[in-house]
Amino acid sequence: MLKRLWSKKGETDSQSQLPIQLDNIPEHIAIIMDGNGRWAKHKGLPRIAGHHSGMKTVKRITVAANDIGVKYLTLYAFSTENWKRPKDEVEFLMKLPQQFLELEIDELMENNVQVQMMGNQDHLPPHTRKAVEEAMKRTESNTGLILNFALNYGGRLELIEAVKAIATQTQNGQLQVDQITEDLFSTYMQSKNMPDPDLLIRTSGEIRLSNFMLWQLAYSEFYFTDVYWPEFSEEHFMAAIQEYQRRARRFGGV
Repeated sequence: MLKRLWSKKGETDSQSQLPIQLDNIPEHIAIIMDGNGRWAKHKGLPRIAGHHSGMKTVKRITVAANDIGVKYLTLYAFSTENWKRPKDEVEFLMKLPQQFLELEIDELMENNVQVQMMGNQDHLPPHTRKAVEEAMKRTESNTGLILNFALNYGGRLELIEAVKAIATQTQNGQLQVDQITEDLFSTYMQSKNMPDPDLLIRTSGEIRLSNFMLWQLAYSEFYFTDVYWPEFSEEHFMAAIQEYQRRARRFGGV
């Protein structure tokens, strides 16, 4: 448990300078976990060491999010473009979900966390797919934080697949053109059972979306930090939420 990293009404806490308001927590936080390789290079370590260290950060931030009442946490774990990386790095990345879930599944169960995944499972190695499927099945009855891994995921591909599905149903007479609305379109997204992210966090100093949740992030608040993902702490996480709480979300209004 993260004790006294926040205060109930936002008062200054004597043990932390990062008070947050527990009555204004983002329901859904999405994170682009960036900078593992650069962190490792800076330390004189191989890139895979950065990815391994980043896995530990996943646990810390999952616990922190669950502890303060975040309902959905979507982590960009592997994009459709990441297959272009060196073969040994891709193979290591494909082993990480298995390692993480095997090591942490008991604690995820203990904390009532439900594991979900979005992305194309068909192209994942069997051991990766099996680990994710087993974790999803084991945690499916949990009612706490939903830990959603975006694995082999691409925002443009998601949109194309949605358009194809809608076009097919329209062609078959199952759907009329004037029935196509934003709300309907959202039901064809892989995140259809979740609200759109309230807050997007990206680490490592990069300021772009990198093909992540292009439809869902239309009105999300963005928070960018220079901190590499392996060094992204609970305090950094609380700082992002604190910044979110300073902003006025108007959704196009006044």
